[in-house]
Amino acid sequence: MRCPFCSSTDTAVKDTRPNEDGSSIRRRRQCPECLSRFTTTERVYLRELLVKKKDGQIVDFDREKLVRSIRLALHKRPIDDERIERVATGIIRQFETSGETEIPTSSIGELVMTALRELDSVAYVRFASIYKNFHEAQDFEKFIEKLEVLPNVSSEG
Repeated sequence: MRCPFCSSTDTAVKDTRPNEDGSSIRRRRQCPECLSRFTTTERVYLRELLVKKKDGQIVDFDREKLVRSIRLALHKRPIDDERIERVATGIIRQFETSGETEIPTSSIGELVMTALRELDSVAYVRFASIYKNFHEAQDFEKFIEKLEVLPNVSSEG
């Protein structure tokens, strides 16, 4: 592992711990050159995932983009980072075990919507406003009216 501070290629692992759900391993490392410490995360990937965008372009799946999207929807909501990571890992595992390697952006959006619906109703509406491209306040009203008749959506988060 290359040191992010001095670019030395020789770093030493000082501590290794699995995360809570066992889907990744955190390693504390130290560079013998500059003595800087940093943390890395290792994850198991069952298959290489690609994203098929609406315009037909195929790009590599970006886990961090998924996490950022979920985090953005949950901004200032009472959901901790570890739970966000578990949601992202769950979504990725569903794709990895589906047998498909090219995942349409619409499938990603739908799984995020499903996860947020169960996690936090405010985040669910926030994400929906972007994903479903709301243009005016009436779009929110219509969506929330539908939301109120759906089961399993908590209003408290």
